[in-house]
Amino acid sequence: MKTKRTIIAGTLLAVVAAGHPARVFGADVGGVVVESARTGAHAVRDSVLTFGRTVRDFFTGGSGAAKETWHENAERTKENARDGAHNVRSEANR
Repeated sequence: MKTKRTIIAGTLLAVVAAGHPARVFGADVGGVVVESARTGAHAVRDSVLTFGRTVRDFFTGGSGAAKETWHENAERTKENARDGAHNVRSEANR
C-alpha cells in the first residue's frame, strides 16, 4: 500500500513539474534545453570529423598518423563537451 502511494505521489509531482518547470525547479528551462541540444550537436559533429580525419590520415600517413589524429581530435571533443557542460550549468543556475 505504501509503495502505491509513493508511486501516485511521484507521478503527481512529475505532472506538476512538467506543467510548470520554471517555477518548480527555478531554472530557465528553455535555455538549458537549447544549450543541451547545442552541446549534443557539437559532440556529434566532432565525432564525425574525428572519424573522417582519422580515416584520411590512415590512408595518407598510415596507422601511426591515424592514431595520433584520433587522440588529438578526441581531446578537442572532450574540451568542447566540457565547455558545453559549463554552458548548460550556467543556464541552469540563472
